Amino acid sequence: MSGTPAETRTPRRLAAIDLGSNSFHLLVANYHEQQLQVVAKLGEKVQLAAGLDEDDHLSEEAIQRALDCLARFAPFITDVASRNLRVVGTNALRNAANSEALIRRAEALLGHEIEIIAGREEARLIYLGAAHALADVHGKRLIVDIGGGSTEFIIGERFEPLALESLHMGCVAYTSRFFADDEITEKRFRQAELAALSELANIRRPYLALGWTDPVGSSGTIKAVSAVLAVNGDSPDGLIHREGLMKLRKQLIKTKRLDKVAMEGLKADRARVFPAGVAILCAIFEAFDLDYMRYSDGALREGVLYDLAGRNTPEDSRFQTLGALQRRYGVETRQADNVAASARHAFEQVRDTWQLDDEQKQFLTWAAQIHELGQAVSHSQFHRHGAYLLEHSDLPGFSRPEQKSLAFLVRAHRRKFPTKELEALPESLRGRYARLARLLRLAVILNHSRPEHPVVDFTLVAEGDALRLTLPETFTEHVLLINDLQQEMALQQAAGFTFEIEPEPTDA
Repeated sequence: MSGTPAETRTPRRLAAIDLGSNSFHLLVANYHEQQLQVVAKLGEKVQLAAGLDEDDHLSEEAIQRALDCLARFAPFITDVASRNLRVVGTNALRNAANSEALIRRAEALLGHEIEIIAGREEARLIYLGAAHALADVHGKRLIVDIGGGSTEFIIGERFEPLALESLHMGCVAYTSRFFADDEITEKRFRQAELAALSELANIRRPYLALGWTDPVGSSGTIKAVSAVLAVNGDSPDGLIHREGLMKLRKQLIKTKRLDKVAMEGLKADRARVFPAGVAILCAIFEAFDLDYMRYSDGALREGVLYDLAGRNTPEDSRFQTLGALQRRYGVETRQADNVAASARHAFEQVRDTWQLDDEQKQFLTWAAQIHELGQAVSHSQFHRHGAYLLEHSDLPGFSRPEQKSLAFLVRAHRRKFPTKELEALPESLRGRYARLARLLRLAVILNHSRPEHPVVDFTLVAEGDALRLTLPETFTEHVLLINDLQQEMALQQAAGFTFEIEPEPTDA
């Protein structure tokens, strides 16, 4: 009998670090039998969003708080393989004009890339984490996650999100905006609620139309509200009821000052941002006419781990995303698949010499499958249009750095080699992605006549950065192909690359 019995198979060690606007969280777990077995779980209040000035620049003090926290997290991830670790940044890093000032130093400290994820991608991951923590009930559920700088709203059924949104309202941001001088009044509390209601007006109608049977909250603010109500006896069934929430609202206003907020069940390090978080939650209850909400322990970091576990499997959400893109923009799938097959054939021939891995092969394949995406906008400069769509769309499953890398490959697949866009990639990726782009360009040229089957009758040899393509003698009869290859030789030479063809083409 081959294989390893399930009960003796070594669990896969996964880790996630969530760089939130209010708190940083670390979760290390073994993934076994489709379940997470927690090894380490840490959280610290860093209040990154509180370190943003009027020009959205992070202060050096906030950056240092973040680095000090990550230094304490670092020992817990030393034995986690790079492919099994994700470090994600959310609203504060999305908004910070100088986010690179923190990211560069944090990446050096952790020895791992940091991904700033889009709001809807954050919402998707939150739903994934919450859904795994909840009972597998039938019907739709509403998930709400109040963070430091943003609040995510998801309607989903089982493990499938049906609506995703991220709104610009959070407990740290609203504390600075409405309670900056520490005073809590009815007027200020209501101003915070009205601001949240204004944000919610954008999604209220479509969310109510979609509907749900199970309203659920996750993360810090809602966890704290649930704990305070439970300790005070205002949540006998473990739920956050509207009546109990309104009673808590009155209690907070009676305290009059943020530095006087102290309640049984409320951690001291959350007290200052608690009133703003409660104001946002009150607005949510009002906008969606909720009678109750229950708390779920699953959130962004759990979602990141479950997403990691599903990477490069049929459950990988990135496959679904790219399939949806092909359908939405009417990509000709036969041509896309032909180019992808030729690109993979080229990749395998230079893989060892160029030290490429399966992840890069996957991105090359994806770029080939959507390289004509921009034709839905215009045939003229469609490689530019496609790159723009990929970089600026919400692509579930993809981090922003991944979107930028994919966009570069699509941008680079034809015409002049985009050296400026290459320089915009992180230095660690430039060499590899320049090579991937050259493979994609070759695959596109070989399939330029849009054949019924992919062109794989060629040999490709790499010597350093130089490429030598060998074609069968019969290819010399294809005048257009030879002309395209001659142009490509000149374009690669202009970009500083060597590209040779055997037998050497002659002018037609």
